[in-house]
Amino acid sequence: MEYLRTPDDRFADLPDFDFAARYAWVDDTEGGKLRVHYLDEGSQDAAPVLLLHGEPSWCYLYRHMIPIFTTAGYRAIAPDLVGFGRSDKPTERADYSYQRHVDWMGDWLRQVDLTGITLVCQDWGGLVGLRLVAEMPERFARIVVANTALPTGDRPLGPAFEAWRAFSQSTPEFNAGRIVHGGTTTKLTHAEVAAYNAPFPDERYKQGARQFPMLVPSSPEDPAAEPNRAAWEVLRGLDIPVLTVFGADDKVMAGVDRVFQTLMPGAVGQPHQVLANAGHFLQEDVGAELAQATLAFMKRS
Repeated sequence: MEYLRTPDDRFADLPDFDFAARYAWVDDTEGGKLRVHYLDEGSQDAAPVLLLHGEPSWCYLYRHMIPIFTTAGYRAIAPDLVGFGRSDKPTERADYSYQRHVDWMGDWLRQVDLTGITLVCQDWGGLVGLRLVAEMPERFARIVVANTALPTGDRPLGPAFEAWRAFSQSTPEFNAGRIVHGGTTTKLTHAEVAAYNAPFPDERYKQGARQFPMLVPSSPEDPAAEPNRAAWEVLRGLDIPVLTVFGADDKVMAGVDRVFQTLMPGAVGQPHQVLANAGHFLQEDVGAELAQATLAFMKRS
């Protein structure tokens, strides 16, 4: 599998991002290897909080939350999905599939060998992360579901998502920073917009970002529909505590929190929240509140 690797100098002097880069090599499923970047902050002996980003962001999304977790005595781990951040970026859109994203991150997770995980997942971080929970539930202690879903293609994805998908395929320039900016309520600085664009020197690096919207199951016959249904069968039988924290201004994910509250046994009786003044990228709008809600959830469960 051919891939591009974003030059290191693209990540120099990013605002509020003074973290050490770590790397692992995963099976590309074609006999080669891909390099996955991740942050790993705090004591290696502390309970881990796994922070999974989505589309079209990278672990920079969690920069304000990581210090809150480490100050509280936890270990914060935030990987970049393949095709994003400092992780390698396969050059062909056909190289990206939902299953491969799950396989790549499953390989990475087994290598770093985390257990007792508190998962915080947003956007595609949930579509991938919840599949990992279903695949290896023994590694997870609790789940924080934030502006994400696990669709099976059996229900329409809604006009807001369809509009986003159409835009993602038709826009001449896929500007990740402006997309994140548009999905926030508080809005980003010019330097922060540039930081979200840093992984993508030009359009050749954006094949994964362009492809992600097309991988969301939108029909019962989608290749990922049946694996996601199978994952739901596992998730519905788990007693892992589940907390939903959604942004009130996220039009794409509006109401999806109730799906998790209804279907996952561990969500019963939890203090679920819908946070005001928070868009799709609630880590940017209300990152401190999301981190504090997660810490309170961890202490309680």
